[in-house]
Amino acid sequence: MSKRVTILGSTGSVGTSTVDLILNNPEAYDIQALTAQTNVDRLADQAIQLKAKRAVIGDETHYTALKNRLAGTGIDCAAGRAAVIEAASMPTDWTMAAIVGMAGLEPILAAIAQGQCVAIANKEPLVAAGPLVMAAARASGATLLPVDSEHNAVFQVFENENRAGIDRIILTASGGPFRTWTMDQMRAATPAQAVAHPNWIMGAKISVDSASMMNKALEIIEAHYLFAMPPEQIDVLVHPQSVIHSMVEYADGSVLAQLGAPDMRTPIAYTLGWPDRIRTSGQRLDLKTLSRLDFEQIDPVRFPSIPMAYDCLRAGPAHCIAFNAANEVAVAAFLGGQIGFYGIMDAVRYAVERVEKVDMSNLSDVLDFDGAVRDDTTAYMNSHHALKSA
Repeated sequence: MSKRVTILGSTGSVGTSTVDLILNNPEAYDIQALTAQTNVDRLADQAIQLKAKRAVIGDETHYTALKNRLAGTGIDCAAGRAAVIEAASMPTDWTMAAIVGMAGLEPILAAIAQGQCVAIANKEPLVAAGPLVMAAARASGATLLPVDSEHNAVFQVFENENRAGIDRIILTASGGPFRTWTMDQMRAATPAQAVAHPNWIMGAKISVDSASMMNKALEIIEAHYLFAMPPEQIDVLVHPQSVIHSMVEYADGSVLAQLGAPDMRTPIAYTLGWPDRIRTSGQRLDLKTLSRLDFEQIDPVRFPSIPMAYDCLRAGPAHCIAFNAANEVAVAAFLGGQIGFYGIMDAVRYAVERVEKVDMSNLSDVLDFDGAVRDDTTAYMNSHHALKSA
């Protein structure tokens, strides 16, 4: 039987890589739904290529364009936030959750409610609502499969039945485009420089997060929830070659690592085929050409997001929500030329320091608090013009 598949966020970097993998063997998959926010042309092309049952555009102003593009194909069209969540609720065997940012939280929860396999490619919902997401998975029996190369690597070498023998998780980081830059250079960095990642091809937001090391900071929090590991058992090392994607160290001194080329098709394929492995057209790692593997400690002064992540984890869920929410709006402001590069961390620090004890017992609490932090952080950035040169 064909595996029933839904791709949430199919036109983004992870989504298009997922589509590429499926097109290698399209007969093996039955595409239930594809969703995108604004990219009508790519969504329509994908839906036609994959013979999807439904295509959903999040921005309702693009509905007519999508309907016209898919006229006569028999593919059902829909638009709007509610339609995206409804698509996520369609019965599937495997769902790719690749909607960027907190916008992906409700669709992920809808997918999890089915009790099947959900491949999580966007870290923000777990960072901001980890307890809710993990509780939903336990309640439905869904299997969460991490797509981030680092967590996917840990997943592959994490002996869950031997948790007592695990000393620590070691997440690796490429260091991003500013790994060797001074603080003065980083302070003057442009958006174009920040998105120019040396190893990976990613979207603008995650590329900026890599430049600030915020992506690794968010991954620390994500790893805490995914693997139920306390903060003191999660470490980070800079590994510029991006060959070792992460490691698990055991009590006997053994360190198990997952290696691979810096190609997102590899971790995506692992989740798509799980529990089996499927052949892909992705890059292959040629060990003969590797002359060295380097590792470095992260500089917490140039990259303050890392120590802030540990502080937020220890402080509680509300701090993690503020950490993520402020970063999302600050990165957007940086990409729009409204603040400087270090203005991102100034805004995040402001938001985190204002957090007071807040009840986070349900989805409404999380969304309300997330929205309030975004509004407050935006007002802070708008009123502090000095951040432009920060």
